[in-house]
Amino acid sequence: MRSVGQKYKNRSVIRAGITALTVAALASPLISGCAEGGSEGRTERRTERRTAATAPPKNVRPAPGQELRLHAPPARALDAYAQKLRRSYAARAATAKRWGLTAPPLTAPPPPARKPHLATRKGFEVDDHEERGLPPVFTTIPTRDKIVFLTIDDGAEKDPAFLRMMSELKIPYTAFLSDYLVKEDYGYFRKMRDRGVVLNNHTLHHRYLPALSYERQKTEICGMQDVIKKRYGTRPALFRPPYGNYNEDSLRAAKSCGVKHVPLWNEEVFADHWDYREWDRDIHPGDIVLSHFRGKDDGKGTMPDMVRRFMKLVTAKGYAVARLEDYL
Repeated sequence: MRSVGQKYKNRSVIRAGITALTVAALASPLISGCAEGGSEGRTERRTERRTAATAPPKNVRPAPGQELRLHAPPARALDAYAQKLRRSYAARAATAKRWGLTAPPLTAPPPPARKPHLATRKGFEVDDHEERGLPPVFTTIPTRDKIVFLTIDDGAEKDPAFLRMMSELKIPYTAFLSDYLVKEDYGYFRKMRDRGVVLNNHTLHHRYLPALSYERQKTEICGMQDVIKKRYGTRPALFRPPYGNYNEDSLRAAKSCGVKHVPLWNEEVFADHWDYREWDRDIHPGDIVLSHFRGKDDGKGTMPDMVRRFMKLVTAKGYAVARLEDYL
């Protein structure tokens, strides 16, 4: 019995010792914390240790092509975004160089939520133009943005390199087609449509319209509306008269088959030169630029040559190319 009692007595002593040690262990951090400033002191020390472990070394410059990493989440996000922009610009610059441009095309601003009011340019009206609700005839879009619009007429040249160039450089343009040329290869312009280009009306046979009767003009204009609807699925809202010549019958006929606007042009670009309508021989915000589907057989260069001449001047003057339909 005595031995049993001694055994339990020893266990009591052990338990008492363990309890004392536990209390001391729990108390020591509290005492240490109070002595050094409490929980706030501990927090500051831990923050200092974490900062020292993650901060970049002092007075150390990155090797060429390297950058010090940014650690705060917002800074990391901005850094990733900046790197994405740099990669995008580098890719665009490489594409521009491949197509013979010294700089990539500038990016056009977003089109306005409210479309600008378009009125017929002074001197381009026919009698009672506005009163009769005839489509407006204009050479520029009202805007303060440094943008121009590229439009290309007829459809004679069908250069696959031109399609690739415009797609890779992401240059918007608007086409005005004549059926007597387009029908040689409807598929070429279907590829153009599939790349987001809007195909519009330039009449069936590219006649000088003022010399035709109203009925013959209507056949030329509305007949081309039907061709584009049949071949490409939509009826155009834009019509450009051949040579830029029209009369009251032209606009009446165009209105009768759904035409809303008659854009002409303020400049014309060729593979080897520019022509200007205005006295200052310069481009202006909102100008519509005309060119044609022409190759070496009809001019002094290819369609990519024309695009290079167009883009070099436009970019050098700080202009971007915008999509005409976005402003109508």
